[in-house]
Amino acid sequence: MKALMTTWLVAMLVTFASLAQADLTIEITRGSERATPIAVVPFESPEGERLPQDVAQIVSDDLERSGYFDPLAREEMFATPSSGEAVKFGDWRALDSRYLVVGQTRREAGRVEIRYELMDVHGESRMLGEVITASESQLRGAAHRISDKIFEAITGIRGAFSTRIAYVTASGVADDMRFGLYVADADGRNSQQVLTSDEPIMSPAWSPDGKKLAYVSFETGRPAIYIQEIASGRRVRATSFEGLNSAPSWSPDGRRLAMSLSKDGQPEIYVMDIATRNLTRITHSSSIETEPSWHPSGDSLLYTSDRSGGPQLYRHPLGGEPERLTFTGGYNARGRYAPDGDAVFLIHGGERGYQVARLDLESDRLITLSESHQDESPSVAPNGTMVIFATQQGGSGVLGAVTADGRASFRLPAAQGEVREPAWSPFLD
Repeated sequence: MKALMTTWLVAMLVTFASLAQADLTIEITRGSERATPIAVVPFESPEGERLPQDVAQIVSDDLERSGYFDPLAREEMFATPSSGEAVKFGDWRALDSRYLVVGQTRREAGRVEIRYELMDVHGESRMLGEVITASESQLRGAAHRISDKIFEAITGIRGAFSTRIAYVTASGVADDMRFGLYVADADGRNSQQVLTSDEPIMSPAWSPDGKKLAYVSFETGRPAIYIQEIASGRRVRATSFEGLNSAPSWSPDGRRLAMSLSKDGQPEIYVMDIATRNLTRITHSSSIETEPSWHPSGDSLLYTSDRSGGPQLYRHPLGGEPERLTFTGGYNARGRYAPDGDAVFLIHGGERGYQVARLDLESDRLITLSESHQDESPSVAPNGTMVIFATQQGGSGVLGAVTADGRASFRLPAAQGEVREPAWSPFLD
């Protein structure tokens, strides 16, 4: 079993196959039969005025990707109202639409003014209306904010379409590899390179304010943990001990980093005070302890350990004793708490391979969510509705996502090659 765990750890450090990075394209792989019908009508704009982004289409794509909504195809619409006053609710009831989004766009003083309304078709009422302005370069962001407002107005759950994701890429072959750390919108668009290196980059983790990333880089010839400001690019090296420096995880208050270090022998879990660089060792065992993740309360850590003979998840209260959480199957790793702390998302190894699963902590029930077979590195949306993860498609690495209940899924395939180690940002206020 120890050999199995060692192989598992080595696999975490293996470099990736070739990739030429580009914006990612959404591919819906499984829809939900329970999704709510909604129609997002193309927003009206002055004749001859063409914007660089189709705001209504972005909103429709966001809502579909959530798994909660089933947008009506544009070719099935037989009316295109641009305001609530122009809506004939009977038309949309005939199309089985439960909700309707209408709007208008126009350029105003070098910016774009967007007016939109959310209508309850069954109740024949206006639920939401707003006017927002944005520059042409900010139209995608404005569309995501509209999606957030609509999602929350209908579901009561805060939308996460305006959040971001980070991920690692690799290009080249054999001894001529190039690695990149990227940040993109939650739908994979607007990607920006944060770091490039000839040596592997691993385990990006967002700070709670969404302004920094912690990650592992091998640029000095051995693994070290760095903290980097996204906007400025300024960074500092947090650790560079002999042996393994891996899996950084920010505490909810942003003051500490949990990590796995092997400086005293076997990999163990430590917590670093970021301001002082003081380390506190959390685990003391002869096992391999890695992949720490904080409980939302900040009072305990979740991590992967082979102390039971294979990778399993353990919960360790700070100042207390560890408790094993997973018992289904011989492989359960890379656990991440839901934002409310009531569930853990993880990679579960079973007869169908390695898949994203959810462990409900109250019932101890483990439910497989994904349908792919080589999944890794799950990361939970800050509203808890979706999980993004790395997987394989046609021999290439892609980003997959699945709803927290497994009812819908989609993929963000890379234009060419592999993408790995996604991390979903917190809410960006």
